[in-house]
Amino acid sequence: MNDVWTYLSQNQSTVLDALQQHVVLAVLPLLIGVVVALPVGYLGVRYGWLYHPILNVSGLIYSIPSLAVFVALPYVLGTKILSPVNIVVALALYTVALMARTVADGLRSVDPTLTEAATAMGYKRTRRLLEVELPLAAPVILAGVRVAAVSNISLVSVGALLGVGGLGALFTRGFQLFYTAPIIVGIVLSIALAAVADLLIVLFQRAVTPWTRAVKGA
Repeated sequence: MNDVWTYLSQNQSTVLDALQQHVVLAVLPLLIGVVVALPVGYLGVRYGWLYHPILNVSGLIYSIPSLAVFVALPYVLGTKILSPVNIVVALALYTVALMARTVADGLRSVDPTLTEAATAMGYKRTRRLLEVELPLAAPVILAGVRVAAVSNISLVSVGALLGVGGLGALFTRGFQLFYTAPIIVGIVLSIALAAVADLLIVLFQRAVTPWTRAVKGA
């Protein structure tokens, strides 16, 4: 344990830089992926014939090993192998693959009588989606966001094998030097980051879906 504290005191800026990069590389593709997945998932519900193709393509994308995607993207995008863009694009693809089905399933879980009632009250399709369907589907969708957030935080570390991996760089440095302190620091911070991200999403869900607490209380 003394080695860990010694390493932290001597490499504070390095650890903070790695943590900051890890947060950016995990959160940015999460936001991009969710924004893209929302209309994709909606299309799967709006046009039923698209639902299963979206599921199949999403499953196929998510099954591709992350390291293979990280290596292949520079040739596809024309970026450098060490560019953080590769990590962001790859994790955004994984987020879309994970969230597209979640969004579709969340919207499909909405009670049809509620959407029919909204339509009878004069709600147009867009207003009904934004004010009725998405709020009611939010618990399912945000559960998927929690999974995607934790998944992204873990996958960012794989990028360290290519020289861009946030806290993963501490793992590779520790293995190269046969020094456990940076490995322990990287593991602890990765777990803490995943826990904080999950907590923030849960708090956000509680804030935007207050009726779920009322139902549970009843």
